[in-house]
Amino acid sequence: MPLNSKDSGKANVRPVCLQWKGGRRKGVTVALGLSENRACHPGKQKFTNGNRLKASREVESVDLPNCHLIKGIEAGADDIDILPNGLAFLSVGLKCPGLHSFSPDKPGGILMMDLKKENPRALELRISRGFNLASFNPHGISTFIDNDDTVYLFVVNHPEFKNTVEIFKFEEEENSLLHLKTIKHELLPSVNDIIAVGPAHFYATNDHYFSDPFLKYLETYLNLHWANVVYYSPNEVKVVAEGFDAANGINISPDKKYIYVADILAHEIHVLERHPNMNLTQLKVLKLDTLVDNLSIDPSSGDILVGCHPNGQKLFIYDPNNPPSSEVLRIQNILSEKPTVTTVYANNGSVLQGSSVASVYDRKLLIGTLYHRALYCEL
Repeated sequence: MPLNSKDSGKANVRPVCLQWKGGRRKGVTVALGLSENRACHPGKQKFTNGNRLKASREVESVDLPNCHLIKGIEAGADDIDILPNGLAFLSVGLKCPGLHSFSPDKPGGILMMDLKKENPRALELRISRGFNLASFNPHGISTFIDNDDTVYLFVVNHPEFKNTVEIFKFEEEENSLLHLKTIKHELLPSVNDIIAVGPAHFYATNDHYFSDPFLKYLETYLNLHWANVVYYSPNEVKVVAEGFDAANGINISPDKKYIYVADILAHEIHVLERHPNMNLTQLKVLKLDTLVDNLSIDPSSGDILVGCHPNGQKLFIYDPNNPPSSEVLRIQNILSEKPTVTTVYANNGSVLQGSSVASVYDRKLLIGTLYHRALYCEL
């Protein structure tokens, strides 16, 4: 809820006057008194409109018969990407100021599961010397296989709550990651997720226009819709889509013609057409009744699997007695006039809290969460 005069004695309220003198936001001036709330993920701001958070929504359970929690994942697996050979990468241990964590002092990491095995285990990948493991705070991830079969892993990283993209080479024989490059750029101020389209090329979502925590708060409070998608290559970096409330998950169609973007606070999935110059144009928007987080593609069908938060308020204001619920949707034929949306899995938080991603390989389903456990299911 917004602060009012009755709140002023209870919160650290400070007036702010913001004026953008250059760039795309020329001539915008805002004056407002608000409390400071640091965040690195859309929706962490506790004054967001209740409808945007679906604050009153509850879910009915939709169970899957052959599921178990994955041993070794206790503090979230925010994103998952699976190679064509069944090796799954899991981004674990994301931390954001103000967001609940079950392991606040442990750095994040990258785990791997071999889904070709009968009872796959999650193993942490070793990362090459010289990379700062103590501040590793991984968020969205994406893999890219080059023409010579080299596997690259792209990781959105928030070291000390800053924003970088890390590029690793996966060395399968050693079960390790060789760090190749750290990318920072002024057009990547609040990176959430990433889809790799080359060995050093990617599309990335910014869930906020600003990098400053207080300005992020203000941006969400005012519902400015300044979040965007950026294309990055060694030779060119540019904004290719904008106007999102909070751009979150991103993925690409199997034929590489379309980019899918989840707008978490608008409850939408945007379908954008790719062009030879890497620009994007919006083709359609699919509206849903849930907070859509990360997007995965079923390689056998091209369907989109969506990790969702039915009730964002429970997610961001954690109460162990009333935990956040989980929801996984499957979207079939998204390019058609009437895509089919079905609920694959739903839980009230008794098993899985805060589902953020779902990825499938050969009838094996992995469901990750923002800060809780992860689920392995055989379909």
